Amino acid sequence: MRAEALVASYERTGYRRVAPAILQPADPFLDLSGEDIRKRMYLTTDPSGRELCLRPDLTIPVSCDYLTSPGRGMPAGFCYLGPVFRHRPNGPGEFLQAGIESFGRTDTAATDAEMLALGLEATSHYGVEAPAIRIGDVGLFGALIGALDLAPAWKRKLVKDFNRETILAHDLERLTLISNNGRAEYQGVLAALAGSDPKAAHALVTDLLSIAGMTAVGGRSVGEIADRFLEQSALGAGAGLPRDLRTLIEKFLGVAGDPDGAVAELRTLSASAGVALDPALDLFESRTGFLAARGIDVSGIRFSTAFGRGLDYYTGFVFELTDPLPHPPPQAGEGREGIDALVAGGRYDELLTRLGAGEPIPAVGFAVWIERLAARGAAS
Repeated sequence: MRAEALVASYERTGYRRVAPAILQPADPFLDLSGEDIRKRMYLTTDPSGRELCLRPDLTIPVSCDYLTSPGRGMPAGFCYLGPVFRHRPNGPGEFLQAGIESFGRTDTAATDAEMLALGLEATSHYGVEAPAIRIGDVGLFGALIGALDLAPAWKRKLVKDFNRETILAHDLERLTLISNNGRAEYQGVLAALAGSDPKAAHALVTDLLSIAGMTAVGGRSVGEIADRFLEQSALGAGAGLPRDLRTLIEKFLGVAGDPDGAVAELRTLSASAGVALDPALDLFESRTGFLAARGIDVSGIRFSTAFGRGLDYYTGFVFELTDPLPHPPPQAGEGREGIDALVAGGRYDELLTRLGAGEPIPAVGFAVWIERLAARGAAS
């Protein structure tokens, strides 16, 4: 079987094969994967009422197993092959995935390049010798937003909504309106809570809602309503987004092309705006160098600052390998109908901390859609 041979090749490279349980606690997926996967999970409950799911991917299960292993926190690499389960309107809910997850390595640029190279080995294994390569870097957007003079709540929201084009555009419009209006929403509430401990502020708002007789609205508890209210209050209290900064963000999100040309354009843009992005851009250039050292033609790679993968836990380099197309891959903002990834993945350095690790652990990996590759290979 080709898939078994592929995973065996990953084992020879030094990645240990693992087989996480198919039935998983649902909470990590619901909390960490974002709306794209939340809507497609197969959920159930155990007799105690705990919510469970058929695993919709293997990254989180492999990560959880690593965190409970004796080697937790140490460099380790794993490979796998098995079914995953997601509702798909145009395909079966169960399909086969292979992949790799790498934890604890601090040579970030080199490991990123290794993931893309191993992903290309998967397409070659199935006879797809020249897939279209599309890459992005969530960390670049995070570095840009982090360097701007924005309220912390808005910085968190913009980065969180990076993968949601329509919502991100709405965020920018709302920030611009706040700036133009010159006033903040919820000023009275925030003035009363200024300097308060966040837990105390949450307790106060929860008490006020309870006193008002509110118990639940739309399935949300009083505590969840309080969280939402405080978040919206903080967003409404920001100083807004001056037109020049909005223009800068929009220009940034419009950068696309081959990696060398794109990084040159980004350095020019950041220098003219007086925004320091050097560490993130240096990492980007270093990664491109490692890709070239592995024999990958970087001039044929399509990069876009606006490209993400729809999962909230990605923090840096992301990539997709797709069928070679008779036309260029879609630009930022264009639809992706009919374009299915054969191999895809990226860096998720914050995921293990969110899953319970005491300190950050670098992590990167990718998944291989076996059935898509097998169909593509059979057609060639």
